[in-house]
Amino acid sequence: MRVVTFGEVMLRLAPAEFLRMRQVLPGTLEATFGGGELNVAVSIANQGGESAFLTSLPDNVLTDALEQELRKVGVSDDLILRSDKGRFGIYFVETGANQRGGTVTYDRGGSSISLFECGEYDWGRAFDSANWFHITGITPAISSQAADAALMSVQQAKQSGLTVSCDLNFRKKLWKWDPDREPVELARETMRQLMPSIDVVIANEEDADLALGIRAAETNVDSGQLNVAGYEGVAKQIIEEFPNVSKVAITLRESISASHNNWGAMLYDAAARQAYFAPLDSEGRYQPYEIRNIVDRVGAGDSFAGGLIFALNTKELLETETALRYAVAASCLKHSIKGDFNYASRNEIEALMSGSGSGRVQR
Repeated sequence: MRVVTFGEVMLRLAPAEFLRMRQVLPGTLEATFGGGELNVAVSIANQGGESAFLTSLPDNVLTDALEQELRKVGVSDDLILRSDKGRFGIYFVETGANQRGGTVTYDRGGSSISLFECGEYDWGRAFDSANWFHITGITPAISSQAADAALMSVQQAKQSGLTVSCDLNFRKKLWKWDPDREPVELARETMRQLMPSIDVVIANEEDADLALGIRAAETNVDSGQLNVAGYEGVAKQIIEEFPNVSKVAITLRESISASHNNWGAMLYDAAARQAYFAPLDSEGRYQPYEIRNIVDRVGAGDSFAGGLIFALNTKELLETETALRYAVAASCLKHSIKGDFNYASRNEIEALMSGSGSGRVQR
């Protein structure tokens, strides 16, 4: 496999552990890198696949540091475009605990990718020798230029014969580049333009509603109450409206508190006309992972997408039900890892798939 992902990478600044910004500033913040599409590329590389990250960045020392980090984690940096246009985006993270939710604060206005025009990317070079392209709904939310680039990217990828996946990833704090429209209205109009070029749709429990206007009945995401069976209907409606879509994957998070979530997913296969759920109990019924004492949930959806793409391109894992189980296990483990990147290995993921979730020390 060779998977290309396209989007914005940011400097992630976070207080240690569960501290709040006003507790530590002025003071020290932990600096790492993060961003939905890069997180997917890192997961794929870490699990043994080949991935490359396409983006535009300023020609400065931060980009030097990023390229060094990509080489360390095994992601190709050959597609990074440097220029004197724009800046390196930043986002700040507070990790939630118990009944206090986490927060994300963006500082990415005027970033390089928000200013680059779609014609400035060499799509032919980007997709040469690749077989899969991944994007998210975050990129078109950044600016009108980034939205144009996102649309062209999926169209060019399809014309080049790649499988195209898109994580809908609605971000209400970002969809503001058209002041005449509300964020949800703008997102739905924009994302529906991308959909005819998408093969695999990935979403969380509310993205299909916010990005496409397709909602599961009898579900209240804010209260953590999900009608799990209703998401099969969501997937069917997506495929009915966009028959080019072959698979729809939806992660199912039940938020009991910031520290305690139930986690699973559904994958609907259009060809088989069947919905699969994971994880399952011993009698084959859906039973989500119960994740207590969450270390960091940021990037969990990206780790699911990365695990799913890796599995669907790996001979031993590509069977639909197995691929789903692998992706859910990968993203479950991400909740135990600080930072955007999922450093869980393929062996650890497959061990959890097999029922080894006790957390015992491996000696």
